[in-house]
Amino acid sequence: MTAHEPLLKPQPLAELKPTQITVGFHEVEEKRKHFRELKEQDSGTFIGRHMIPTVLGPKKRHYIIDNHHLACALYKEGVESVLVTVTADLSVLSKASFWRFLDNRAWCHPYDTEGRRIDFDDIPGSITGLKDDPYRSLAGDLRHAGGYAKDLTPFSEFLWADFLRPRIKRKTIDKDYGAALNRAVRLAKSNDATFLPGWCGASPIA
Repeated sequence: MTAHEPLLKPQPLAELKPTQITVGFHEVEEKRKHFRELKEQDSGTFIGRHMIPTVLGPKKRHYIIDNHHLACALYKEGVESVLVTVTADLSVLSKASFWRFLDNRAWCHPYDTEGRRIDFDDIPGSITGLKDDPYRSLAGDLRHAGGYAKDLTPFSEFLWADFLRPRIKRKTIDKDYGAALNRAVRLAKSNDATFLPGWCGASPIA
């Protein structure tokens, strides 16, 4: 499978299809804030430099395989179209085979807001249907806070989110996000997290 050249024709954000069910709304809001802070003349440059990777699925529709948070943020900021990079053309596959292929390549994440795997049919048909997983936001901010290193493992942030899920109460995230993040940092440095991608805590004592 060879990568295609970037598709320079803008694609409507509203027509891009997600390959996951959740995003972290807190992270989306942070990206919206960053985009608004850009000067008007810089916003176009930003969009041009942040192309959305997709695969072509049934009926030649574009399915996002990364940058869901950015796509969601830009849509909420009123951006109508973005440039995409087509990673693979899978349009010849049936719907069932298409999703199995994505699943095999770790190009989709069919898990709900509780971290439970569900049917591919439950993945929303547009980015407007993405649901909030606050633990995904917490995992994203945890990496920025130095809790773990950026890693190429697919959906590594979701793996960290699932690690935090039973260890930090949802009401703590809702009421005191800063306190939740501080606890997440401490947990990330513990030996309980050594199996996770990007772990950079203290070395275990022999």
